Amino acid sequence: MPGFSQRADERLRPGILCLAAMALAVGLALNPATTALAQQAAPAKIPVGTVPAEKRPVEKTADFVGRIAAINRVDIRARVTGYLEEVLFKDGANVKEGTPLFRIERAPFEAAVEQAQGALEGAQGTLQNAIVQRQRAEDLLRTSAGSVAVRDQRVADEKSAQGNQTIAEANLKTAQINLGYTEITAPIAGRIGRTKVTKGNVVGPDSGVLVQIVSNDPMYVNFPVSEREFLGLKTNSVAELKDPPSVSLRFADGSAYNYKGRVDFVDVSVDRSTDTVLVRAEVPNPDGKLIDGTLVRVTVQADKPEEKVLIPQSALIADQQGPYVFAVEDGKAVVKRVKIGAEVGAYVVVEQGLVGNEQIIVEGLQNLRPGSPVLPSPVPAPVGRS
Repeated sequence: MPGFSQRADERLRPGILCLAAMALAVGLALNPATTALAQQAAPAKIPVGTVPAEKRPVEKTADFVGRIAAINRVDIRARVTGYLEEVLFKDGANVKEGTPLFRIERAPFEAAVEQAQGALEGAQGTLQNAIVQRQRAEDLLRTSAGSVAVRDQRVADEKSAQGNQTIAEANLKTAQINLGYTEITAPIAGRIGRTKVTKGNVVGPDSGVLVQIVSNDPMYVNFPVSEREFLGLKTNSVAELKDPPSVSLRFADGSAYNYKGRVDFVDVSVDRSTDTVLVRAEVPNPDGKLIDGTLVRVTVQADKPEEKVLIPQSALIADQQGPYVFAVEDGKAVVKRVKIGAEVGAYVVVEQGLVGNEQIIVEGLQNLRPGSPVLPSPVPAPVGRS
């Protein structure tokens, strides 16, 4: 019956379509190429470790390049000419004030002292005789047995004898001083350099510097400060500051010096060639680690602490445009350009680019690209905070 057959086909058509759709879905699921395309459409998230950008009080600091300088420096020279008998120190040793350093042959100077002593005794004898002669001439003049001319001559002889005695006394003192110069001692305490003469040489005032001594505790560090930063001190005299700025030092290898110092001098004029002011700080040096002339990095801490954003130094990346970090936003790695400031232990101050509490990526950076989907997980904060 034609009508019955048509109605049967219409009832069967929805079922047939449903079976066809299911077959297509099963075929797509079993097709490897289709599965790979689906995976490519949804890239895997990169696991990364994060720490929050921390906002906390940080002392305001400024970094400069300075040079260590000894407070006292002395060039040792011979003050008399003679044969050098002994060198009494080791090169590079620490010496105390008054420590004997060189010894010059004494015998010629001892003889000069004895000669001067003899000349003084002769002058003293002459003076005594002149005094007696002047007194006798005065007595004779009172009894009219002598003349005024004789008396005046005796007075002049006495004055001359007094002058000769004074000269003899001065000569003796000079000879004694020269004898004392035969032993050269350290005028200050400090570290002694390398001797430029050895035993057996004849030395004298024309021999130049025999050795140099520099004091080593405390030490100065001198560093130039730009005019803009100098104005930030709000004074041109350390004497006006109740609490002078403190300084800390770092050596060329990045290691920190154990002791802090204090600014004790600001120069009275600006260097016109560099527009800088010379600032000086005094730093203790009980262990002798600071050596005269060494270049160091000087960090000056002048003002009250300020709220700053800090991030681990390990998060920093740099390219031609400057430093940046990766932060996590909406499940993706986002580039944050930053302006960095002073180092604070294992952290660095961020002057611009972050406001705090951003999740900064510190682990897994090697595989990141801007916009990469990430799977963040917190990691322990770096040690070495200050």
